[in-house]
Amino acid sequence: MAFNPSDIESIVRKIVSEMNGAGEHKHECCGKCGGHGANAAIPKTAKVAMLTKTKTIEIKEFPIPELQDDDILVKVEGAGICGTDVHEWRADPFGLMPVVLGHEGTGEIIALGKNIKTDTSGKPIKVGDKVVTSVISCGECNICRNHPANTNLCDKQGVFGLIPHNDEQPLLGWFATHLLIRGKGATYFVVNDLDLYERMILELACVCVHALKRANGTGLMNFNTKVVIQGLGPVGLVMACVLRAAGINHIIAIDGTQTRLDMAKKLGVKTVINFKEAKTLEERVALVTEACGGNLADFAFQCTGVPAAAADIYSYIRRGGGMCEMGFFVNNGEYQINPHFTMCNKEINLVGSWDYSADDYPTTMAFLRQAREMNIPIKELITHTYPLEKMNEAMEMNVSQQGIKICYVAE
Repeated sequence: MAFNPSDIESIVRKIVSEMNGAGEHKHECCGKCGGHGANAAIPKTAKVAMLTKTKTIEIKEFPIPELQDDDILVKVEGAGICGTDVHEWRADPFGLMPVVLGHEGTGEIIALGKNIKTDTSGKPIKVGDKVVTSVISCGECNICRNHPANTNLCDKQGVFGLIPHNDEQPLLGWFATHLLIRGKGATYFVVNDLDLYERMILELACVCVHALKRANGTGLMNFNTKVVIQGLGPVGLVMACVLRAAGINHIIAIDGTQTRLDMAKKLGVKTVINFKEAKTLEERVALVTEACGGNLADFAFQCTGVPAAAADIYSYIRRGGGMCEMGFFVNNGEYQINPHFTMCNKEINLVGSWDYSADDYPTTMAFLRQAREMNIPIKELITHTYPLEKMNEAMEMNVSQQGIKICYVAE
């Protein structure tokens, strides 16, 4: 049988491919990677930690979908556990199950589709880069069309880690060995200059950077501003770091867990108040007044998801002051206030803060560099790490409040 040169070349390519493909397949340079992902090894399958029912995360294994021209395949290195993840694990309030959670993640790009040349900020992107994801906007709702600077308010906003399971594209959350970035409106950023712990804190920090931007809109934030932070979970503690990096150093923090209060002091908070010791609102108001030199605070960040605590926050704020509500990312109920005394009579400047937009990410990266420059020990907030197979234990640790920031780190 005679073979022409093209037949021989085809046979040789097939044999070499089969020899190299034991246990994995290759993303060959055949027009699908634009040269970026040539010969990058891609496993055939990936593992995910899937929430299948409340308080039950199971390890599942799925085939890695074939890469398309606009895809990015990431090998996951780690992901923070957010309070939203814990709420979903405990009760599925968003009706997402089954779902692969994890939206505070990061990893290394192992393959790129041929159309991917830059990240969302325009920075060149390549295989081997470290990457994080941001929000997914629909591009079609009123906000996306008419208010593009506020895509955090997109009516159909999505985020990897809070998308129901899909057999055709099962790698939708960061609690996995691999994440596949695919879909219209996905945003992502190269973060090579940040280490793993900084990258795992980035998404949480972005929530706080966005909250500071909202607070800045009141005109009340400056070097002389005296700020109350109510609630020292990860959000409140990172908020303290963001404020310090922005030059606001007179911070009073209120919480009931001594380890969190101690951490706040380590991060540079000037005054801490333990509400288990100062048990009445009157006692706490007196302590805030003392810390502010005889006046109430100029501004407050409400970082708890507890309605009763949220009702107290107005009592710590001076007339003409301001408050940013950023504690209720899920519906934890209502509280009652008298608007005459709490808002009108005081002429309170009240803003709410919801998530962040993709354009908050570059600012947040700059914040993390600034925190490093100022020796703010933000990475010490990560107190416990768990492998993929122990995500139920990680959730339990988070609920117990024995640690501060709990993370999944790939082995």
